[in-house]
Amino acid sequence: MQTIVYIGIGVILAIIYGFVNIYNDFKKYKNAAEATMGQTKVAMKKRLDMIEQLLGAVKGYVKHEREIFENIAKLRQGIDTAEPGKLGEIEQESRTITSSLLAVAEAYPDLKASETTQKLMEAVIDVEDEIARHRYTFNNIVQQYNTMQDTIPSSLLAGYAGASKMGYLEFKEKIENPPDISVN
Repeated sequence: MQTIVYIGIGVILAIIYGFVNIYNDFKKYKNAAEATMGQTKVAMKKRLDMIEQLLGAVKGYVKHEREIFENIAKLRQGIDTAEPGKLGEIEQESRTITSSLLAVAEAYPDLKASETTQKLMEAVIDVEDEIARHRYTFNNIVQQYNTMQDTIPSSLLAGYAGASKMGYLEFKEKIENPPDISVN
């Protein structure tokens, strides 16, 4: 009789331990996603800083310079409170500004040859890579978090843990000029 009681207590403790681990995993993934989103936002602000510096380097060649500075300031303000969907819009707008500034730099040989412009262009590319890494990490964490909500036994505890599906960080990346891969 005592053996059955001990086995019953052991099973109950194992179930409780399992649920506590699941609950903690929900919180761990949510916190990791929030931290990674914060890192993404910091990198996006850094990109806007680099764009501003690049704009300063090419400003004699750019039309509507003031408008671009105002747009950068607006984008920077929107980053702090942006959810993943809105962050994607901000990313697209900043990518458009970056592309136009890089096109200006490419169009003028003396500007393109400038060491300052070259360093700024490289810095922008480095920040682009950093943002891509953060987005990749965020989406992996969100996938694990969302999968827990769809699988048993964690799905049984999802509501109690305050877990709701998280959205992925999707940036619209389109190739403006696809490479020519035809063989001559």
